[in-house]
Amino acid sequence: MAPPDFHSVEGGEEPGNGTLVVRFPGTPSQVARARGLVTAALGRDHPLYDDCVLLTSELATNAVLHSRSGEGGWFTVSVHCAGALVRVLVKDGGSSGAPCACRTGPQATSGRGLPLIEALSHRWGVVRESGATAVWFELRLVTIPAQRSAEAV
Repeated sequence: MAPPDFHSVEGGEEPGNGTLVVRFPGTPSQVARARGLVTAALGRDHPLYDDCVLLTSELATNAVLHSRSGEGGWFTVSVHCAGALVRVLVKDGGSSGAPCACRTGPQATSGRGLPLIEALSHRWGVVRESGATAVWFELRLVTIPAQRSAEAV
């Protein structure tokens, strides 16, 4: 099996700033490596790390299971981090139908990935062009100032 193709790396040496872009073979084992890209880009201590890993895993799994990427093709994962914003884009080999954030029944064994992305991300979207599909999401770090208690005033 071919190793992932690091075809673009921008940013500093420290995780949490810049962009990492990697092309992976469209096999199930590469989903874990896509999660590893998030680790390389953000570092485990980043406050958005857990959500970003979860959502990236969902998109990479969709690329392998529901697109031509899983039929001997490739998928690309791009992780961009700048300050309070993390943006991840997964581009795959496309499929006959558009991705759907449809609701599934309680007994369904699949179909929860895009609703999960919709629920956890700040923004997300789908771009289909030239036979490929790109699904992206953005997570924003939102800090809420601590309220001063009435006793402290």
